[in-house]
Amino acid sequence: MDKTLVRLGVNIDHVATLRQVRKAVEPDPVSAAVACEMAGADQITIHLREDRRHIQNRDVRLIREVVKTALNLEMAATSEMQEIALALRPDAVCIVPERREEVTTEGGLNLVDASPSLGDLVATVKDAGIHATAFLDPDLRQINEAARFRFDAVEIHTGAYANAPPQRRGAELKKVKEAADAIRHLGMRVHAGHGLNYHNITALLTVPHLEEVNIGHSIVARAIMVGMERAVRDMLHLLGRI
Repeated sequence: MDKTLVRLGVNIDHVATLRQVRKAVEPDPVSAAVACEMAGADQITIHLREDRRHIQNRDVRLIREVVKTALNLEMAATSEMQEIALALRPDAVCIVPERREEVTTEGGLNLVDASPSLGDLVATVKDAGIHATAFLDPDLRQINEAARFRFDAVEIHTGAYANAPPQRRGAELKKVKEAADAIRHLGMRVHAGHGLNYHNITALLTVPHLEEVNIGHSIVARAIMVGMERAVRDMLHLLGRI
């Protein structure tokens, strides 16, 4: 597909991670959100975790105020997070699995065994005008369940592709492509994220129907060396946007 159609969401969680190491006031993820937008990012993504390990409630409020493009809130399917989302009114929420012991989100949701209450959460946020996305492995059973729960989009967990050795990468990419076809066939939008970086993003752009990628760690890591504006623009260049 036309690379110019792929939107870039920048996940700024790890700007806050660096701040929280010292419980300091800098670097400020609010300032990072502004810098990302000024560099051309289409969306700011943040994950408000239950244990508040990086993004804090204060960050969420201020980022909502300053973001001019779109705000994507990653969240667990809990009543607390639903309440926050309804008060915050991000443009989109991405429902993700969450375990306190994990370093980062490991794997997609298990919708096959999900509680029916998830359907109520999805309906509630959609009624509030918030787009609902499910974060899923490239698994056709899970994708079918996402359609049943009436999600607007699926963000394909690309960790297996991103972390695969060279001899396995093609097979993992094929799974992502098959998942994308199924997502689109079921009337949902195709997003992708997790482990994407400056080396593996180009091949991912061959995935059919891809509309959005969310990338965090790689961009933040590069920003430490070259600055946030250049890090974002370098990724936009690989996406064929500039």
